[in-house]
Amino acid sequence: MPLEQIAQAIEADAGEPLPGLRESLAEMAADERGRTYTREQLALRAARTALGLSQPAFARLLQTPVGTVRDWEQGRFPPPGSALLVARLAVEHPEILRPYAAAD
Repeated sequence: MPLEQIAQAIEADAGEPLPGLRESLAEMAADERGRTYTREQLALRAARTALGLSQPAFARLLQTPVGTVRDWEQGRFPPPGSALLVARLAVEHPEILRPYAAAD
């Protein structure tokens, strides 16, 4: 389906014109990404996934506020080297950290 038809259908459903819709659809069609992630952000998310932890549980493991973990993962500021080391261990050897993640 052409992008213009998609845009018209979306606007008809919304009941009003949506500024920027066509540009957004064109970016999507061109596979342009509006958000980029740093290696650090991806490392922390991969660590949480490897351990099967939520952000609050991962924050408890690191003994840091959940807001700090959230800030790291959203790229507001970079995590310290110690958090990245734990992330690397979690991905490469999750069995080492699982007992600590479970002990809460």
